[in-house]
Amino acid sequence: MRLYESVCILHPSQTDEETGKVVEKMKEVLERSGATIVKLENEGKKKLAYDIQHERRGTYITVQFQGGSKVVDELERYHRMEDAVMKFMTVRVPKDQQKNNGEGEPESEDGGVQ
Repeated sequence: MRLYESVCILHPSQTDEETGKVVEKMKEVLERSGATIVKLENEGKKKLAYDIQHERRGTYITVQFQGGSKVVDELERYHRMEDAVMKFMTVRVPKDQQKNNGEGEPESEDGGVQ
């Protein structure tokens, strides 16, 4: 099983309750597909680098999970169908960054000098 990280940006007009429902449904989709959730984080509302669907802000949700490619397909299918999701991206976490659980940059043996 590979480690993946998915970030989705929800519409800013969503209340905290509605955001919670979207996150719960996301967890349900992942667990039903056989994934193991490593980390799930609601990063709150942030200003976007550029307008998305005429919005300047969005609620960022980040989830790290272990699973197969079928899990990614199911999660992205859910993102496409959910009206609250404005943008999403799922990437595979490289093996050299998995040791840190995806937090920060991996430490190199030579002190970062190349």
